Amino acid sequence: MIKAYKHLDTITALFVAVLLISNVASTKIVNFGPLSFDAGTLLFPLAYIFGDILTEVYGYRRSRKVIWLGFLCAALMSAVFMIVGRLPAAADWPFQESYMNILGLTPRIVLASLIAYFAGEFSNSYVLAKMKIKMAGKKLWARTIGSTLLGEGVDTLLFIVIAFVGILPSSLLITLIISNYIFKVGMEVVLTPVTYKVVKFLKRSEQEDAYDTETNFNPFAISKPA
Repeated sequence: MIKAYKHLDTITALFVAVLLISNVASTKIVNFGPLSFDAGTLLFPLAYIFGDILTEVYGYRRSRKVIWLGFLCAALMSAVFMIVGRLPAAADWPFQESYMNILGLTPRIVLASLIAYFAGEFSNSYVLAKMKIKMAGKKLWARTIGSTLLGEGVDTLLFIVIAFVGILPSSLLITLIISNYIFKVGMEVVLTPVTYKVVKFLKRSEQEDAYDTETNFNPFAISKPA
């Protein structure tokens, strides 16, 4: 019998929305105090927080499905933006150059984004699920922050290296990597009390607290209904 959840669809929708909005916002580089990073970084840490919540409450198997959904939606969005950008603009529409500057994604940027997202999210979910078993469900703060340290590190490093090596000077690459990583991990730490409240609410409401003791952690495995 397939178990029905009250809030899984909502968490999934918010996760995908944050991912897509972050990707669009990333077209602008901003200064935030002493840090410099793409504007999508302001929102993107929420994707990891939602990923933590999904794995902590519903388990790695359901989190894997949501991560793949986000991956496919991001790939579709990028493909549509690139196709639209290459279609001939109407003669009386003067904004083709503006469109290309903001949404005219290059294959390299799209590839970097998808690879970084895939590797980072699955690393985050895997580490959190394994830590939950070893810690017997205790110290949620250590699991969310610990998994984010790895997941966000993998994501940030892969994206910036794949997207910008050979384009930006090495000094700027290092600055972007450090700034992005510090901000993303810092957001996870600051929002830990919120994560605690959401996780507590969902566990009580859904009557679920998954432990992945017999889970196949292969990201390409096909999940069976439960």
